[in-house]
Amino acid sequence: MRKALLATALIMGIAPVLSACQNNAPASPAQAQAPDSEQQQLIEKARLTVDQLRGDQNLGGPVNDALSKSRGVLVFPNLIKAGFFFGGAGGQGVLLVRQGQGWSDPVFVYAADASFGLQIGAEGGQVLFAVMNDGAVRKLLNGNADLGGDVSVAVGPWGGGVQGATTPNVGADLLAYSLQQGAFAGAAIKGGVVAPRKEFNEAYYGAGATPDQIIRAAYNRPADRGLRVALSDGGGRRTSAR
Repeated sequence: MRKALLATALIMGIAPVLSACQNNAPASPAQAQAPDSEQQQLIEKARLTVDQLRGDQNLGGPVNDALSKSRGVLVFPNLIKAGFFFGGAGGQGVLLVRQGQGWSDPVFVYAADASFGLQIGAEGGQVLFAVMNDGAVRKLLNGNADLGGDVSVAVGPWGGGVQGATTPNVGADLLAYSLQQGAFAGAAIKGGVVAPRKEFNEAYYGAGATPDQIIRAAYNRPADRGLRVALSDGGGRRTSAR
């Protein structure tokens, strides 16, 4: 009887330790895709940003036209002027690359530096960059894209009244769009770096995941399908039908 009680006590004493160890274990890629994970929330916010921009009565046409010609797309659901530093709130986004008639899985990225010519205030703003050529896509994937430097950025129409635009924007590497009125301080965006966020990519896709592997469909992540569908041509057809 004493032995049985002792065994029970030992098991009950060890159980909390084992539970604590399990709670401290690194999350697997499957766990990282949970609806409440930071990565999945970012993907969902990016999807909402794309839907709102593509479906906007004023901006939908220019955004859809740019996306139809683009080689990639950068989406920042909540870009904050004061938040351009590594890991800063609002500096996180996703990069997707065109693959045939569809889009790749998203590569998680962050924005760094304190410029970009934005005037969106502390409340943040939704910004979409249509990436217009393969050279700019490659620089973004490699993590050496200096926006306004070696990667040119033109401002498309922005805000509810379709205000402002860089003219001409033909030949620009990136075209920028935002729903926020007064989002851009001037005709050009300068002084910002965009690079892949390694820890987010590995948390979502698995250890060792690289941007090149992600865009080449080395992983199968159904949880990001909503974002890829939002970027498909169907968004343009919904807008034109209004």
